[in-house]
Amino acid sequence: MVNAAARARVRDDVVRLVHRGLPVAQFSQAVGDVLGRAVPAEGTCLMTVDPATMLPTAEFVENGLPADELLRVVEIEMREPDFNKWVQLAMADRPAASLSDVTAGDLDLSLRQREIRRPGGFSDELRVVLADGRSTWGLLTVFREAQRPYFSPAEVGFVSSLAGLIADGVRRGLLLDGARAGDGDVGLLVLDADDGVSMSNRAADLWLDELGTGDRPGARLPLVVPAIARQTRALCGSAAEPAPDGARLARARVRTRAGHWLIVRGSMLGDGPEAPVAVMLEAARPAEMAPLMVDAYGFTDRERRVTELVAQGLSTRQIAARLHVSSYTVQDHLKSIFAKSGTGSRGDLVARLFFDHYADSLTSGAAGPTATA
Repeated sequence: MVNAAARARVRDDVVRLVHRGLPVAQFSQAVGDVLGRAVPAEGTCLMTVDPATMLPTAEFVENGLPADELLRVVEIEMREPDFNKWVQLAMADRPAASLSDVTAGDLDLSLRQREIRRPGGFSDELRVVLADGRSTWGLLTVFREAQRPYFSPAEVGFVSSLAGLIADGVRRGLLLDGARAGDGDVGLLVLDADDGVSMSNRAADLWLDELGTGDRPGARLPLVVPAIARQTRALCGSAAEPAPDGARLARARVRTRAGHWLIVRGSMLGDGPEAPVAVMLEAARPAEMAPLMVDAYGFTDRERRVTELVAQGLSTRQIAARLHVSSYTVQDHLKSIFAKSGTGSRGDLVARLFFDHYADSLTSGAAGPTATA
């Protein structure tokens, strides 16, 4: 039985891995090794997915199924009925579940178990949707071989609590790869130990120019950049005092002088105090701003959740399924949300949240950019 202190150490190690800036393949292997200390298993499979469709884009397997059998599992996932499918899990209250739990211990009720996994010598599996509250970036399967105990509810709950952290690590790896390749509008800065810029791409130069340095004498960079770099170094150093996950993520939201919101993230590119730090800058989306903004309108907890799901682009039916309520209840919540925020449609709501209220109130009287963790 793994105690609470051991799980806390595993969580701290996952946080440090998230900030290491590892390519997804290395991150997947490292996360599997760390998780194994709290949730013993014989193998893992992490698949990256297209956030818009949840279709797999790459897989990173440790002691798992061969490629052709993995493709058959994907085919079952897309075309045939089965238990604990990824789309179902993404709509559930908790992002992780075991096959033994959803089948009440009768694993062979699952088509993929009968056809693929049991003949391959595998028993229970623990599936985890790696989402950041806005989009799904990966799908993690942890599995045990035959004759091994099923995953316990405590193990499922612990892995579920790490899903957002692991999703952030996957996203950082994908962002770094894209920024290095010059893809899209993701800015990439590499800072040395003294916060000097040793490398930047064109997108980063444009974002830095739009952020500006304010009126600070001698400032070389916008304040948020070295602040994120130093937080990254602190998080990747010796074990820190326990803190909520959000407080341990080197990430901030910042508004540029032109009125655009950015998400700024930091990741280490090596070990030791002299290792460089990668700082990524990308345009924020409405869903990334909604949690920050709804307090001003006095929304209830349920109205807050509905607003966040609207900002993610979910339909009324999808929101109802996610919250386990009727579509009529969702419509009632939306009417109240529209009334409190002075809007008349979903589009008006997102525009009001994202552009009007906080774009003004958070920066009123300020000449430079505004940041919030």
